[in-house]
Amino acid sequence: MAISLASCCFSLLNPSVRLQSSVSPPPCFVAASPKPLTPRASNQKRKASRSDSSPKLNPEVHLNSIFRLNSCCPKSVSMYLSSLQKYPVRSIDESCNSHGKGDGAGPQTMAFKAFGSPKKDKKEAQSDFRDQQTDPGKIHDASFLNAVVKVYCTHTAPDYSLPWQKQRQFTSTGSAFMIGDGKLLTNAHCVEHDTQVKVKRRGDDRKYVAKVLVRGVDCDIALLSVESEDFWKGAEPLRLGHLPRLQDSVTVVGYPLGGDTISVTKGVVSRIEVTSYAHGSSDLLGIQIDAAINPGNSGGPAFNDQGECIGVAFQVYRSEETENIGYVIPTTVVSHFLTDYERNGKYTGYPCLGVLLQKLENPALRECLKVPTNEGVLVRRVEPTSDASKVLKEGDVIVSFDDLHVGCEGTVPFRSSERIAFRYLISQKFSGDIAELGIIRAGEHKKVQVVLRPRVHLVPFHIDGGQPSYIIIAGLVFTPLSEPLIEEECEDTIGLKLLTKARYSVARFRGEQIVILSQVLANEVNIGYEDMNNQQVLKFNGTPIRNIHHLAHLIDMCKDKYLVFEFEDNYVAVLEREASDSASLCILKDYGIPSERSADLREPYIDPIDDTRALDQGFGDSPVSNLEIGFDGLVWA
Repeated sequence: MAISLASCCFSLLNPSVRLQSSVSPPPCFVAASPKPLTPRASNQKRKASRSDSSPKLNPEVHLNSIFRLNSCCPKSVSMYLSSLQKYPVRSIDESCNSHGKGDGAGPQTMAFKAFGSPKKDKKEAQSDFRDQQTDPGKIHDASFLNAVVKVYCTHTAPDYSLPWQKQRQFTSTGSAFMIGDGKLLTNAHCVEHDTQVKVKRRGDDRKYVAKVLVRGVDCDIALLSVESEDFWKGAEPLRLGHLPRLQDSVTVVGYPLGGDTISVTKGVVSRIEVTSYAHGSSDLLGIQIDAAINPGNSGGPAFNDQGECIGVAFQVYRSEETENIGYVIPTTVVSHFLTDYERNGKYTGYPCLGVLLQKLENPALRECLKVPTNEGVLVRRVEPTSDASKVLKEGDVIVSFDDLHVGCEGTVPFRSSERIAFRYLISQKFSGDIAELGIIRAGEHKKVQVVLRPRVHLVPFHIDGGQPSYIIIAGLVFTPLSEPLIEEECEDTIGLKLLTKARYSVARFRGEQIVILSQVLANEVNIGYEDMNNQQVLKFNGTPIRNIHHLAHLIDMCKDKYLVFEFEDNYVAVLEREASDSASLCILKDYGIPSERSADLREPYIDPIDDTRALDQGFGDSPVSNLEIGFDGLVWA
């Protein structure tokens, strides 16, 4: 944004998409998690409020289906698109061959059946299973199977509640495949927070150390390299094929459920459309298939009848009313990722337009906006951090994108007789590219140019560099709010007001953060503040705080007698500066903390604000993703 299945899985809410990586659980699971599933013992020792890392289900969630993500990533933050009121939640069942400590264990439901549908008997179930399998006589000797390898990853995720340390390591397994030039392709969630990655070829009993070259979080793709020449002997990389058609046959290959031998399942392409990528919390082109995808299939290739790779298996959709819905990352997204990396030497990410759009199906609405034809989408909000804010205004109607007409439902022509969401065109661009928009403003047609850049998240779904920033002042621990922190702390302890900002606010300027007091390390110097936790700090000595680095800078420059922190709900905390400095070393020693601040906060502070008018705008009130809007008439582009 479900309840986890088995001692290796944890899940979240309605709807639940599963990122498919594999774990080795005791015999009766469907998914296993790469990360701990029950509340960690360390969390229980900290505070009762941190005893449950799973967010609570919102009774007002407007979707009944469950998206469960079986992900190999230790902290798939997209699971935290859980809802407030109409906020649809996504839960992540992180699955991997997990030999580490479980973070949440619970009984899982292996499959959900639509209410009232007839129950299949055992013979029918066996028949359905056989139908999904590829004929062994046709494929078991196929050379392209040898390009599929098994991935073993050891993860060490940050501890966002105690940001100066990391969590206990755990292991997981997934799949990958050779693409030539000494490279392997897999899912980003399979190697997130990795400390060691190893790969093993089909029919070989040796494991080779691999290096993660680059991760594309938003498209859930990662690139690996293996230096050993022995690993590549006789290797034949896969050929990337074209985007398939509906009902084209597809064969999914990988190492699901922790198995050591290759697994093959077969199905057909049932849909191609822009879909939600659970790990990256993004919307990109996806291929929906009915072939069986299970934990451990993550990163494995999907083939067409010609033996060409048409995509990468990465997640499934599970609900009470659906069966056999899996998703594959198409080769168009894979090619975009590889081109981006080759062009820039790093992955820069998918760009966005940064506007909230409303469909124009109603004739009266089009007439009021002076739109003469049945086309276009209405701009309802423009993100302050996007370049579109310089050329677009609320009330503009976008009627074309690079001379391609946009329909009143926000769709554009796609292939011969299909239409697809307008934001698909944006995903074909690279960061820094320029798009020409045709707009209608007050009845007048205009052409404007917009530079497309990656979206700026006020509350990030993933932490750059892996370790969160923090600063400790007289035992008061300050850190930026992030989705992984919300996941660890649990929604109940974060509070409704802070969650509302996290879910619905947009950044006013690049570099803005919501800085919170995470907890207070009890000491004589902070008597009376010991029970404070998860409170947003708004000002320090009267100065509004822009981000965690700004707060550290203000504290370092302070020469006043008192340190005054103003929090949400008008609460204030005052400390004597010299006494705070004297107590710092003692507090660090008592709690076994190596440093009073993270390494990034020792760098010189650079003010991110070019125009101080951005501070007067207040936090923007807008949904943060298309899944969370809850109304089909609005969509982010």
